[in-house]
Order: sequence, then C-alpha cells, then structure tokens
Amino acid sequence: MLATLAYRGGKTIHNAPPGFKDFSAGEEARTPGQILAHMGDLFDWALSFASGKEAWHNSKPRDWDAEVDRFFGALEKFDAFLASDAPLAATVERLLQGPIADAFTHVGQIALLRRLAGAPVRGEDYSRAEIQAGRVGKDQAAPVAEFGA
Repeated sequence: MLATLAYRGGKTIHNAPPGFKDFSAGEEARTPGQILAHMGDLFDWALSFASGKEAWHNSKPRDWDAEVDRFFGALEKFDAFLASDAPLAATVERLLQGPIADAFTHVGQIALLRRLAGAPVRGEDYSRAEIQAGRVGKDQAAPVAEFGA
C-alpha cells in the first residue's frame, strides 16, 4: 500500500507548475500546499501511532519542494518502522483505515486541483506500473502505460 501511495502520490506532486502550491479552488478549500503539508503530518502521526507514542501536529506549509521531501521522508520512516521487528502499537486495520486511506484521498484531491489549475496529471494503467514494496521515496519507476502517450 505504501509503495502504491508513493508511486501515485509522486505522479501528482512531481512537476507541479509554478505557483501550484497556493492554487485555490475556493475560499474554504485547502490549497495543494496545505494538503501536502497535511500528508506529511499524516505519516509523522502514523509513525507515532504505530510506535505507541501517538502525537499529532498541524504543520504550516513550507515551499513545495520542501513539502515533497517531507512527505517522502515521513513515508520512508513509517515504511522502515513497519518493516522492522518493532512491535506495532496499533492494528494494521487502524493504520490502513486512518492515515493510509486518508493519504490516498489527498492524492486524489491534489490530482483534481492539478486539473483545475490547467496542469492535469496523465492517467495510466496503474495495474501495469512498476510498483515495488519498499520503494516509497521520491525516486519512482517511470510510467509503463500512460494514457495518450
């Protein structure tokens, strides 16, 4: 799941146009920068939750590249914890239903905002993507079957 999230998330956040971080779809809507910062918060929380030291922090969005690095760094730390022999203080179901599922929702939101901002992400047959367990960092495989390519 985390490798899939890294792949799909990477597609939506890499090569975002200048100024996309602050794109607004409406007065009450989160900006892409706020969503991405929240995704970093989700995986900081997921790690604290999984390790039995649950803590939540609302981060103020930084520049886009810093938030991209933060998201992938938090995902890598969480993945490393899950791959370790450390005991889980939370059930896998709660981790999946909480931070992981929430992050997938936010990837979709960023993809939609990209389309609204005039910089859509090219769709693809994700079932053919080269997604590998443990590959959760910024460096992902190139798309294999993008639509319209």
